[in-house]
Amino acid sequence: MSAASVPKPIRERDIDARTLAVVTENTQRPESPADLPTQYTPAEVEGKLYERWVERGYFEADAKSEKTPYTIVIPPPNVTGSLHLGHAFQHTLMDALTRRKRMQGYEALWLPGMDHAGIATQNKVEQQLAEEGKSRQDLGRDEFVRRVWQWKEEYGGKILGQMRRLGDGVDWSRERFTMDEGLSRAVQTVFKKMYDDGLIYRAERIINWCPRCLTAISDIEVEYQEDDGELVQLQYGEGEETVVVATTRAETMLGDTAVAVHPDDPRYRHLIGKQIKLPLTDRTIPVVADSHVDPEFGTGQVKVTPAHDPNDFEIGRRHDLPMITVMDERGVITVPGPFEGLDRFEARSAIVAALREQGRILEEKRPYKHSVGHCSRCKTTIEPRLSMQWWVKVAPLAQAAGDAVRDGRTKIHPADMSSRYFDWVDNMHDWTISRQLWWGHRIPVWYGPGGEVVCVGPDEEPPGGEGWTQDPDVLDTWFSSGLWPFSTLGWPDETPDLAKFYPTDVLVTGYDIIFFWVARMMMFGTYVMDEVPFHTIQLTGLVRDEHGKKMSKSFGNVVDPLDWMDAYGSDALRYTLASGANPGTDVPIGEDWVKASRNFANKIWNATRFALMNGATVEGPLPDPSEMSATDRWILSRLNATVAEVDAYYEDYQFAKLSDALRHFAWDEVFDWYVELSKTTFFAGGRPAEVSGRVLGEVLDVMLRLLHPVVPFVTETLWTTLTGGESVVVAEWPSDSGFRDAEAEAELAAVQQAVTEVRRFRADQGLQPGQKVPARLDLDGTPLAAHEEPIRQLLRLQPAGDGFQATASLPVVGATVALDLSGAIDVEAERKRLAKDLAAAEKELKQTTAKLGNEAFLAKAPDHVVDKIRTRKSAAEADIERLKGQIEKLG
Repeated sequence: MSAASVPKPIRERDIDARTLAVVTENTQRPESPADLPTQYTPAEVEGKLYERWVERGYFEADAKSEKTPYTIVIPPPNVTGSLHLGHAFQHTLMDALTRRKRMQGYEALWLPGMDHAGIATQNKVEQQLAEEGKSRQDLGRDEFVRRVWQWKEEYGGKILGQMRRLGDGVDWSRERFTMDEGLSRAVQTVFKKMYDDGLIYRAERIINWCPRCLTAISDIEVEYQEDDGELVQLQYGEGEETVVVATTRAETMLGDTAVAVHPDDPRYRHLIGKQIKLPLTDRTIPVVADSHVDPEFGTGQVKVTPAHDPNDFEIGRRHDLPMITVMDERGVITVPGPFEGLDRFEARSAIVAALREQGRILEEKRPYKHSVGHCSRCKTTIEPRLSMQWWVKVAPLAQAAGDAVRDGRTKIHPADMSSRYFDWVDNMHDWTISRQLWWGHRIPVWYGPGGEVVCVGPDEEPPGGEGWTQDPDVLDTWFSSGLWPFSTLGWPDETPDLAKFYPTDVLVTGYDIIFFWVARMMMFGTYVMDEVPFHTIQLTGLVRDEHGKKMSKSFGNVVDPLDWMDAYGSDALRYTLASGANPGTDVPIGEDWVKASRNFANKIWNATRFALMNGATVEGPLPDPSEMSATDRWILSRLNATVAEVDAYYEDYQFAKLSDALRHFAWDEVFDWYVELSKTTFFAGGRPAEVSGRVLGEVLDVMLRLLHPVVPFVTETLWTTLTGGESVVVAEWPSDSGFRDAEAEAELAAVQQAVTEVRRFRADQGLQPGQKVPARLDLDGTPLAAHEEPIRQLLRLQPAGDGFQATASLPVVGATVALDLSGAIDVEAERKRLAKDLAAAEKELKQTTAKLGNEAFLAKAPDHVVDKIRTRKSAAEADIERLKGQIEKLG
């Protein structure tokens, strides 16, 4: 990006007078720090703030703006869906990216919408009809589709309301749906173009068939699980012309049209070309030679059922074999004979029994664990089935999609995930796009009475006259969602939105749908738009439970994110999710972690409220550094370093690291150190207190803006109270001023080290945190000299008065801290306790050293046992050093 194109930051969005009236009427922020509640209650804040943001139009993007665009299109959730942790995770990251860019002065568009989810939605309505004792066939196609639209309006889109709970800053004025008029026009346009270009064709192939949903389904809609089945070895033929094959689907043997062997397998070379009697039928089948057969697997002889197995289908095509379908669309056997009319599983048992009776079952294994595909919607076992379907010829499209990543037009982050992408696009098979459903985009092809086939574009009239019918199938949902990055912006029309916001900037999605959605969008974008759909593909991991286990209803570990938002607030959930977001890595999450994030939000609230009540202000310019204390200069130096650090992490999509950096700065450096070290200054008053108050105001202003994209609600209330500004949503994103003070940082590092060491000693002696102890501090000539008063306050150290006895002396950072513990602890008893612990540690060291010096032990003991002994030895050595130091400090 050239310097001239970098957008200028904004403080507040320009709004017209009518909007300003609404804003003024609905603005209810605290008038002063004193009006802030003593406790932060998310439920009382979040909903009102979100609706205020929407009313003010903060999330609406302007296609006519001269600002540099920044675009993210939301991965469209299913219209049947509700917010789950995976949604909450990815939405948090997308929202953070968009909010930051908006604050940086970009024309930021985060476009929302939903997918019509063909099978899932149709199943919902069919379930309703079943409760009424009806089926979709009872209603007919037109009435059923009308009923689905009615369901969508009444029940669909629940997730959109839940997105508001999470704080999604999406442009609701541009909400889209994959079945709305504009997107339907885009789908028909692309289908027509691809049909005319020879990229869409109709052919009979093996597909995944669901006998319950009565449709072909895509690979992503098939869930594989280990099922208990039965592996049987069957004998075909007689005498020298005997073959033995194995199968878990005995019912398909009724459709066998060959037995295959490897052409170089000497055991079966004499059988090649022979005809073998197929049991239970009046047919004979040939033995064919095919290199697909693995001679090392099983008997090296394979039954070939071309109409019911994808590998067998290819063998059948190579050898011009008949393709016999043995069951109908519901999985019922159709072959004339004793098994006709049986369900496929009933037929399986009956056929095995019949073969056993003939002595043709040579071996049976049950239960036999094997991977079986199930429909993800209804859990029915999938049936590979020969079927006439519409297909996309993917080879040229996949080549273009792969080249776009190889030449850098689209970058995959993290880069090591690129191999997964290439594994898919470089080995992609033709894609079946037709579905035998009624809900979805109807295939725009008409068939004439004389066998004519006409594909109709969106601006063309379908052929009229008697005998013309439209193809009854609809398109795979992934076809329309693959067009999402440009169809949502108005394509195929040349809209201002398309000109402004395409291509999009980043796609945030899970690595699990690289093939099913990401690759399809890349294929369509490069083919239709001749331009990639996004510059960056940011791949996330999957959300898992706190033990790293996949969330599943069967495991009982599924969490409704709304429950956690109700209990702890949306900011707490968002921060927890962002804190675990290492690129491409799965994200464990547990309730205790959300509680901890709630505590962080409360810390931000309470500490900021305290600071506001004690002099923090943004009024006037920052004082000159010459007026500032070393503590003031230190926190400003750390502030600018944090801004630079957070910016770098955002550019690299390192959400976990930026979240950790923000927490460390806010909680540790601002609240636990700067505020505490500055209390004596604030309480003393005068010009130093004014200077520190202005410094603290600056720090809080910048800190809250840095935190806002991840925790938007708590920061909005606090920032508007601090600054009196309109909203942090449209505030300027902080920039690194370049101010650094290495001397102040070194000085405060010494203070922190000293305080930490003395606190550790106090804890070792059993002193309570608030217990006051007389002390003499010899700080002259050290970096601590200017900080004696705050050090005493932090460590609860009283001045050394008459009768002071130094019972313990600590050398820290070149200084000496002498403590009188005579009135606080029994020094002699403490010395004896420490001596006893030291003796035990020395005994442990002696024993572990002896074991590790024993060659016989080392030769026989397992590695993990030896490692454990080494760990014990190291711990003993550390304990001895620590205990000797404590005893020495007691005097």
